[in-house]
Amino acid sequence: MGDDSHERSRRADGEKPMTPEQIDSWVEHSIKAAQRRGDFDNLPGAGKPLPSLEGPGETDWWLRGLVQREKLDLTAALPGPMALRRERSAYPESLVDVADEARVRELLLDFNERVLADRRRPVATVHSPVVVGRVDVEDMVNRWRDLRAQRPVDESPNPRAPPPPKSSRDGRRGWWRGNNG
Repeated sequence: MGDDSHERSRRADGEKPMTPEQIDSWVEHSIKAAQRRGDFDNLPGAGKPLPSLEGPGETDWWLRGLVQREKLDLTAALPGPMALRRERSAYPESLVDVADEARVRELLLDFNERVLADRRRPVATVHSPVVVGRVDVEDMVNRWRDLRAQRPVDESPNPRAPPPPKSSRDGRRGWWRGNNG
């Protein structure tokens, strides 16, 4: 057994493994060489304190940091009622770019249908369910009209849509038909 452990302690090239003291010395030497080369100069966050955690024992600190650093939008991860509440709070401002009143009504009616569908969904919790109120379609349409009227002229979308792109086959026959027709 002693021979076996002795063989494992030798490196593949036949040299003895480094001792902890040698490793410390090698690491310190590598750090000092990198400092001389300037590898640590102008790093992001240099000279700034580490961001503090929300509180002691916070378990999702890494997740919060990821969301902030990557600027992730987590609205798709919200539970149904919370996503509906967020959507409702954005009305009518989120509808300003919709040019057609019929389309605005359609969107608002669809929202109300989704609210009712959420209310019919069974709730498996001891707490009261989150209830989302429906929107008054006529009130929202009136507010939408007011917001559209207040928009400067240059912000209005171009009423003339660009023409559809021409087909690449205009006036040409398919390659499989050849010249004979």
